[in-house]
Amino acid sequence: MNILIDNKSGTPIYDQIYTQIKTQIISGVLQPDEMLPSIRGLAKDLRISFITTKRAYDELEKDGFIYTLQGKGCYVAPKNTELLREENLKKIEEYLDQIVQLAAACNLS
Repeated sequence: MNILIDNKSGTPIYDQIYTQIKTQIISGVLQPDEMLPSIRGLAKDLRISFITTKRAYDELEKDGFIYTLQGKGCYVAPKNTELLREENLKKIEEYLDQIVQLAAACNLS
């Protein structure tokens, strides 16, 4: 798993971790039931706070992308097709918003 942190970005670090792991899960880079690095291990590798990494993992679990087995670690959740569909619909809405803004800037109706 490859995660890059941009300290100059205005995006919070936990959100950068969340987004990158989520993208790797959706794209298939991380397979269902694949073990993720431990929260402490990832925090150490990225040289960030344990709390920051834990928040990213908690958000991923809350949104159904990962699951935790007590004492064993965190794993990629099996793909939920409805969840993936919802994610793609959100992206489409974002693109449509951008199209509307560009059209308005060009005086297109």
